[in-house]
Amino acid sequence: MNKAMAAVVSATLALAATACSGDSGSSSTPGSDEYVDGGTFTAVTSADPGKFDPATATGTATNAALAYAYDTLVAMGPDGSAVPVVAKSWEVKPSSVKFNLRDDVICNDGSKLTATQVAANFSHLADPKNKSPLLGIYVPVGTKATADDTAGTVTLNTPKPYGFLLQGAMSVFLVCGKGLTDRKLLERGMVGTGPYALSENVPGDHRTYTLRKEYAWGGQGVTARTKGLPSKIVIRTVASESTQLNMMVSGQANAMSSSGPDRARLERTPGVKVKKIAQGPGQLFLNQGTGRPAADPAVRKALAQGVNLPELAKIASSGSGAPQTTLTPIEPRACVYDSVTGNLPAFDQNAAKATLDAAGWKPGSDGIREKDGKKLRLRYLYESTEAGATAAGEYLAAQWKQLGAHLEMKGVLDSEVDRTLFSAGDWEVVWLPVTVSLPIELMPFLSRTTAPEGTNFSGIKNAEYVKLAERATATLGKPGCELWKQAEAALFKNVDLLPIVNRSALIGLRKATLQVVGGSIVPTSIRMLKG
Repeated sequence: MNKAMAAVVSATLALAATACSGDSGSSSTPGSDEYVDGGTFTAVTSADPGKFDPATATGTATNAALAYAYDTLVAMGPDGSAVPVVAKSWEVKPSSVKFNLRDDVICNDGSKLTATQVAANFSHLADPKNKSPLLGIYVPVGTKATADDTAGTVTLNTPKPYGFLLQGAMSVFLVCGKGLTDRKLLERGMVGTGPYALSENVPGDHRTYTLRKEYAWGGQGVTARTKGLPSKIVIRTVASESTQLNMMVSGQANAMSSSGPDRARLERTPGVKVKKIAQGPGQLFLNQGTGRPAADPAVRKALAQGVNLPELAKIASSGSGAPQTTLTPIEPRACVYDSVTGNLPAFDQNAAKATLDAAGWKPGSDGIREKDGKKLRLRYLYESTEAGATAAGEYLAAQWKQLGAHLEMKGVLDSEVDRTLFSAGDWEVVWLPVTVSLPIELMPFLSRTTAPEGTNFSGIKNAEYVKLAERATATLGKPGCELWKQAEAALFKNVDLLPIVNRSALIGLRKATLQVVGGSIVPTSIRMLKG
């Protein structure tokens, strides 16, 4: 899910890849004499985006799709620092940030971008009536945005100090022109100032973007005239990773991501260079809604005790991942800490059975435990195209069966995961790779109002987490990071979710090169190569 659920749920090519990484098995960075103008860059991905309104986008695939057609005020550089895009400079204070805008930015509908339009984007997100899932993530509650069109400035003010105000602005896609007055245009179209305009959208099949000839304000000086920048971007939706790889082999695609059994084949494919990247965490959320088994703390504890997490991590990542130590492992990291070690129940199936016995969950004649007439049945929700999720579910089913819990697997499309979670649908356990760079981005999903009215989809009610997270939000620097560490630890101690694995993936590239920063492909970094 990635921007909010990238968010939260940032991605690459809608290849849900994360982090900045160097090449593996490739030569040095190509020089400009190796670049080719006028090319078409074709990427294949397993996920299809939903509606395109940036104010409601939470899915990985959706946010990846938006990045080609929309700009942000500032972008994240490889070292995590802010670099200019629409804003040429800025001034940060504990409760405000003032942006000085470029005066040459043009919307893809032909109108000039104004400070008033930029401010309107933040005001829209900040208005509770609009129910944006990004409120409280990238835009703090109570934010006021003011514009001065004459001076070309936009100022964001917050009611109290907010440690990640500038970083949040890095993730707010700027709608412009007609898109601000008629947001229905944003359901299947894109009205932005980005380097590409969406020229064709066939849901479930492909999206085509065309380079805007007037684009002249890209980060790090990129313009439409930059050598090697593709004239056209095509993102094709192909569910099977093996089919994606066949397209790479035959020359039908320039890029794909592999995190499953096809990795080795991708590495061996002639003419394909690979980048090894961190893919973000794989983790389990437990539905604590009223009447759900996991609303019982004893059930959550027993489920954690009944699983060998290191073994599950190997299974879910085909042996290529590493144990998860934080909810925000994406590089470059704003806060570096281990909030997991020592804060989860130890693996012990006998102890798990004893925990359930003590809580009144008794084995039935069919081996499935029950309490107050309710069976310990758990519906496992996962994205069917997510590599490792199926294997993880099969392992969980076998382990939890020994405890007396029955796991029913339900694989669905990426967009259906979002719909089920945020409409308070039928699920007990969900495999959810949440890819974020800042701990504050997770707060609306780990606290506050529950779904369907809010974004706290698993119904977490952890007062200690809320107390520590609110203190961390208003605390700058290392002291703030220490508070975030304690806040995350409170979640694990209460088994509100289970951290499993930091996954890795390979991005395969044929006749193209690109950069991945903070979990996302940088569209203006794509270059077509000779050959």
